[in-house]
Amino acid sequence: MKLYNTMTMSKEEFVPLEEGKVRLYACGPTVYNFFHVGNARPLIIFDVLRRYFEYRGYDVTLVQNFTDIDDKIINRANEENTTTENITEKYISEYFTDAEGLGVREATVHPKATENVSEIIAMIEILLEKGHAYQLDGDVYYRTSSFADYGKLSRQDMDELRAGARVDVTETKENPMDFALWKSAKPGEPFWKSPWGDGRPGWHIECSAMAKRYLGETIDIHCGGQDLIFPHHENEIAQSEGANGVQFVRYWLHNGFISIDSKKMSKSLGNFFTVREAAEAHGYESIRMFMLMSHYRSPLNYSGDILLSSKAALDRIKNAKENLEFIVANGSDSVSDEEREFMKSLPQYKERYCEAMDDDLNTADAIAVIFELVRESNSVSAMPEPSKEFAVAALAMLTELTDVLGLLYADAVSADAGLDAEVEALIDARSAARLDKNWAEADKIRDKLSKMGITLDDTPQGVKWKKQV
Repeated sequence: MKLYNTMTMSKEEFVPLEEGKVRLYACGPTVYNFFHVGNARPLIIFDVLRRYFEYRGYDVTLVQNFTDIDDKIINRANEENTTTENITEKYISEYFTDAEGLGVREATVHPKATENVSEIIAMIEILLEKGHAYQLDGDVYYRTSSFADYGKLSRQDMDELRAGARVDVTETKENPMDFALWKSAKPGEPFWKSPWGDGRPGWHIECSAMAKRYLGETIDIHCGGQDLIFPHHENEIAQSEGANGVQFVRYWLHNGFISIDSKKMSKSLGNFFTVREAAEAHGYESIRMFMLMSHYRSPLNYSGDILLSSKAALDRIKNAKENLEFIVANGSDSVSDEEREFMKSLPQYKERYCEAMDDDLNTADAIAVIFELVRESNSVSAMPEPSKEFAVAALAMLTELTDVLGLLYADAVSADAGLDAEVEALIDARSAARLDKNWAEADKIRDKLSKMGITLDDTPQGVKWKKQV
């Protein structure tokens, strides 16, 4: 498997630190609001990365943090006249609601910054001892000039950055590029005790401390959006390698931006849709499909029309699956020569699918293989008296490939067992009316089902039904 490493700007063969195991760190959200569609992209992409590693037999440890102390959280708590704990608990809960809706599985560990303050303080103390940090009026800053490789991930010109850095007139840092590891407490803010006085952690240090605690000093993969390359991930490298003295991350993966009208989607610009809003309009599965139909490093442009197209594409796969499930239950016991040939061809779909996924997680090409499988299985399904054996084999392959991508994880039809039972009873009544040649009654039942949003399809194997969307 080859992955594009931001550090080397090239695709590299993935070789884990420990055979059969993957240590994966993904930057999580700052929990003060619902997360937007742009935030959803790394969640979905790196959920697929984890699923694919597991599919290939790896034991994956995924750590995804929650930033639960931050200026934005404090401001939100003040606006709502409540505590930061109430704000973070609320939006962590809302995060899990949306993540589950998107088919994103929980990480192995979801650490919070506030639960790792002692680890953060310990790392800052090491940085001070090694001369990588300095105290200033109760604050502690990282001394970027002490780390010779600062800027190696983002390839930023440090002289230009220093010249263009915005410096508050009250700051007296040694260098404009130095960043806060510990912030002294302000009146009314939450704080923790530290050797430098009451205060709270800076943003960047929390990920370095939590990665070390849960994954070790060197990890296999660190991932996130392109907007985190600088300064967040650059600062993580400086902190971790400055404190630990060893390579921090072996492979850096970053997903492309999502834009609206060619502008990056962001809360600061106000041009964003929350996942909750998009899901209410188009469904969670459509959002996931939208993200996976392009390569993760490619830019994406968000629109309602694109989500409708994604839903239509997803429905094609769903319909094929439902058709195969119907044949499994109602098909012929006799297998045709055409079906045997099709079944012999099934392994090549898996082979080409894995080739795509091994090429830097190319989900777009992997989905193209799935659509080829759908087209061919639909063609065989349309033949007279398709067999159960063919349908079982085709369905198994389709399920295997879609499961890795996390597609088809919600079945709207089977989700309501009460509706299923009512529909089946009406279909039985209609079939009985047709046997009695009571066409008026049969048509009446069909019309009733149609008003319930149920479409019927009379086939040689029996009546198929599905819920209209």
